[in-house]
Amino acid sequence: MAARRIITKRIGEVLLERGVINLKELERALAHQKAHGGQLGQILIQHGAVTEDEVALALTAQYGFPYLPLSKYEIDTELTALIPETTAKRYGLIAIDRIGNALTLAMADPSNTQVIEEIQLLTKCVVQTFVSTPTDINAAIEKYYKRASNSQPTSHDGQPQTTDH
Repeated sequence: MAARRIITKRIGEVLLERGVINLKELERALAHQKAHGGQLGQILIQHGAVTEDEVALALTAQYGFPYLPLSKYEIDTELTALIPETTAKRYGLIAIDRIGNALTLAMADPSNTQVIEEIQLLTKCVVQTFVSTPTDINAAIEKYYKRASNSQPTSHDGQPQTTDH
C-alpha cells in the first residue's frame, strides 16, 4: 500500500508563500482550472508564471518527497523491464533504482497514490518516490527505454529473440 502523506497546503498556497507567484496569477490559474480542468502546477507553467523546476520544488515542500533532477542521474536500463513504456509515459514516471523489493520511482505527480499502488501491484515491490519534472522524466523515458530496446537481440520479425535451452 502506498504511503499516505498528510497535506496541509495546496500547491498554489506553497508557490504563493514562497513568492514564486502572486495572488493574481494564482486566481487566474484557478479560474482556468475550474473552467477547463487540469493540474494547477501545469496550468501555471503553461501561463508562464512558473517553471517546471519551481513546481517540482513546491511539490517536494508540499509532500515531503525529495527532488531529483534526472538529467544528472544514470539509470540502469534493466529497470525498464519492470514498468512498460506505455505505463511510464501515461503516468509520467520512471523506475530509477531497485534494492530487493524496494523500487524507487521518479514521478511528476507524487500525489497520485492510485498510480503508486498500481505500480506496486505490477512490480510486486514497495514503491518509494522522488519528484522530478515532466521534461526530465520524458527525456529519461526516451533515453533509457530506447537504450534497453536497442540492447535486446531481435529476430527477423522484429520481436525480441528468445532462446529455449
